[in-house]
Amino acid sequence: MGDSTSVIALLIVLYGLLFWWAFRTLPQEGWQFVASVPRMKLSDGRWVGTNLTYYGAWTATAVVFAVAMAIVLMQSVAVALDAIALLAVVLLGLCVPASKILARLIEGKANTFTVGGASMLGLFLAPMIIDGINLVLNWTGKGALPAAAVLAALSVAYAFGEGTGRLACLSFGCCYGVPLQESGPRLSAWFQQYHIAFVGRTKKAAYEGDLEAVPLIPIQALTAVMSVGAGITGVWLFLQGHMAASFLSTIAITQLWRVASEYLRADFRGVGTLSWYQILSLLGVLYAFVLTFWLDTFSPSVPNMRLGLRDIWSPGIILALEALWLGIFFFTGRSRVTASTLTMRVLRDRI
Repeated sequence: MGDSTSVIALLIVLYGLLFWWAFRTLPQEGWQFVASVPRMKLSDGRWVGTNLTYYGAWTATAVVFAVAMAIVLMQSVAVALDAIALLAVVLLGLCVPASKILARLIEGKANTFTVGGASMLGLFLAPMIIDGINLVLNWTGKGALPAAAVLAALSVAYAFGEGTGRLACLSFGCCYGVPLQESGPRLSAWFQQYHIAFVGRTKKAAYEGDLEAVPLIPIQALTAVMSVGAGITGVWLFLQGHMAASFLSTIAITQLWRVASEYLRADFRGVGTLSWYQILSLLGVLYAFVLTFWLDTFSPSVPNMRLGLRDIWSPGIILALEALWLGIFFFTGRSRVTASTLTMRVLRDRI
């Protein structure tokens, strides 16, 4: 009980401080681009630059934190590190490309990503992937992955990744909410003080929705709080050994909120009363309920956070997480819808 209380308290404090800063800061103009890299020289001596975004930095941070959380939780129930690594490689190898492919299929846009849609694909495939890995592990004489604990760890990791990843949307101005003036008197009154207003013409809310400096429902912030709250709930249940409850609660909270929150968004999410993202979320909840019928309701071993944290600071894991961060950053952080013009010059007074 002591370990779980300390972990929950630490997560609440850290995320509380992060959100207090991020919700106020990231919608501002200076928090969209990390850097601009010269790519092509023009005839007048200037350079066309490729913009690297905070969207990519926060997305990479969210993915790395989610993977680290999954490693810690799975190791806390004595899952071997090599089995965790194999699971991570297979899931990331499927879900990272799917984030772009699904967005193109659903939204018809080639230069956007859907972390939620890719995560749902991972959820649907996870039991089959676990079964496949267990065949390999049994063939090599190693212990099988405990399906309930692994699915619970993955769902908790997803919730934290989704919540942290919403900060990427705050920095780029995407996934934006409905203007307060179009939200009805009750919603408008609720969010009169705690709304989001994006500053900068390169924010997506500005160039796509013409909503620069317009008070909007803070849907990214709400989703971040709901997702991280689901993750914290899942961690607490996981550390008590209630794996099926941990898995089901995180999936149900995040996906039912996804369905409801779509009605508070102003960006294009597809045609029809229900978007494909909402349909995927509803199917995900149904799928999670079905899975719980064959999952063990209690962990065969008591989670031990000290055991889970034992290897996370090892050089190999740290280097792997750093490499993953860089890979995700350059995959999602190279802006394809903005460009920059750079001028290089010598400062004569400093020679």
